Amino acid sequence: MKIFGKTRIIVLISSIILLQNCTQAAESSNAALPAPELPVYSVITSPATVYQEFPTALEGKNNVEIRSQVDGYLDKIYVEEGAYVRAGQSLFKIDSRSYGEQMNMASANLQAANANIQKAKVEVDRLEPLVAAKVVSDVQLRTAKANYTAAVAAASQARASVGSAKINVGFTTITAPVSGYIGRIPHKKGSLISRTDPSPLTLLSDISEIYAYFSLSELDFIAFQKKYPGATLNEKLKNMPMVELVIADNSIYAEKGKMSIVDGQFDKTTGAISVRAVFPNTAGILRTGNTGRVRMPQLFDKTLVIPQESTYEIQDKTYVYVLGKDNKVTGKPVKISGKTDSYYFISEGLAAGDKIVYTGLGTLKDGVSIKPKAISSDSLLRARPL
Repeated sequence: MKIFGKTRIIVLISSIILLQNCTQAAESSNAALPAPELPVYSVITSPATVYQEFPTALEGKNNVEIRSQVDGYLDKIYVEEGAYVRAGQSLFKIDSRSYGEQMNMASANLQAANANIQKAKVEVDRLEPLVAAKVVSDVQLRTAKANYTAAVAAASQARASVGSAKINVGFTTITAPVSGYIGRIPHKKGSLISRTDPSPLTLLSDISEIYAYFSLSELDFIAFQKKYPGATLNEKLKNMPMVELVIADNSIYAEKGKMSIVDGQFDKTTGAISVRAVFPNTAGILRTGNTGRVRMPQLFDKTLVIPQESTYEIQDKTYVYVLGKDNKVTGKPVKISGKTDSYYFISEGLAAGDKIVYTGLGTLKDGVSIKPKAISSDSLLRARPL
């Protein structure tokens, strides 16, 4: 039993010695590794513009449903689908023969009414001297004057009928109320048209200006109000820079737009408020129904700029490795105020002149020594402009 105990003590001592030797060997091996050479640059400030994008639906300045105000057969179609027309140009013609006859009848009734006025006037003129001479009673004169008044009223009614008939005849020719592009024309020549038809004759779209409607969340709206100067919302809109439009092929529309109106209240369902940007459309490239993205710029006069590859994330926080005087790196959290495709704009955590590691962050941890290889911050910006 004593021999067995001594054996256990010897084995234990041998294990401790072996472990110490392995640890010393590992430390000696780590100490022998050279410090990695990594690119390092100094943080600089630069003016920059950041864009916030919002999906949008486009509408023309005026989208007018063209409908008939009279019933009848479609006699003529003067335009083609997709054609550009000017305000006042003829579009459709409804068969006007029945309305022409109604106008003729109204005109004839007006002539008869005017004749009745003359007849009643003659009777009044005939009775007045007789009543004055007391040849006839004044009852006959009063009756004649009443007949004259009734004839005048009947003539006014007939005149109104003529005017109504003229309007109906005019309605048989349908003209463009605004300039724009003709949409689909579902009715063909000979179709029976009614004022109560559920579908219009066509849709006329004035696209000289395009309205881009999009929504701002409550947080975005509060940030918008704080961002731009002005005592009122209209003043803030006037002081806001021009916005851009990204169209369906991801290209930037050539004309810039201006923010114009904001809806009066937030939508209770979505928690968002609708806003509108107006874009000129002189070339007619944009049409009602197009989609895109409005790019709202945010201007930075002077901000800290770092490449995105110089950062890493831990638990939803963004860090950079800052180089110390002894060439040891330390992870430091930063706050991002904006970004582009390649860069972050930093509002907290760094100062101009701080040196941070550019790439190779996956092999680093706090306290590791590196061999810095200085690179120019200006060269980074020249290679990939903001």
